[in-house]
Amino acid sequence: MTLKALLFDVDGTLAETEEVHRIAFNKAFEKAGLDWVWDQPLYHILLGVTGGKERILYHVEREGLDKSAFPPERVKELHLSKTDFYVEMVAAGEIELRPGVEALLREAMADGIRLAITTTTSRVNVERLIKATLGAEAMGWFEVFVTGDRVTNKKPDPEIYELALSDMNLPGEACVAVEDAPQGLVSSLGAGVPTIVTESSYSEGKNFEGALKVIGMNDPRPTLADIRRWYSGVGV
Repeated sequence: MTLKALLFDVDGTLAETEEVHRIAFNKAFEKAGLDWVWDQPLYHILLGVTGGKERILYHVEREGLDKSAFPPERVKELHLSKTDFYVEMVAAGEIELRPGVEALLREAMADGIRLAITTTTSRVNVERLIKATLGAEAMGWFEVFVTGDRVTNKKPDPEIYELALSDMNLPGEACVAVEDAPQGLVSSLGAGVPTIVTESSYSEGKNFEGALKVIGMNDPRPTLADIRRWYSGVGV
């Protein structure tokens, strides 16, 4: 099988965004008059839940709070407020792409490899990040965007990857996914997509059984030649 496409997660994979998301959540909580403060140790736990609205609801349940005080409308408002703060921070240049990402994207395009985004975050978050780091024209680099607002079931469910494969009319085995978290790895493998993992600050040292390759925080960044070698089974 020939490698046809690379499918990229966003948060923690294209860029180290999770800390900015955490800060944006806290700003939204403060604006809403809530005394919640998600510190880094707590956010490590909360990242086990994919999706911002889902994360808020999990926190309500985990803290034993009154669920009736957080109906869907309020949770949606909180998440929209958080998104506004996140977008402001991205626009202010507070996020950079992870090392090697832009070079890999350009190398793949030059070699005819198709690109897609497969993420549980929202389309607006993806657009703002790409435009702020790569420029507006880079939106055209990606053939398909499957974001959390397009699916019913978020990662670790394979729906995001299944939809991307359907949109691209490709089998999973013709692609390689690039993920950073265990939930993403379970999602991509569930759709039959071989996956490499680039550990992030919030996922370092977690269980990535089944990955083609796990790249540590301090490891050299992967090139297209590296990915082709791992994909072909050489050096795995």
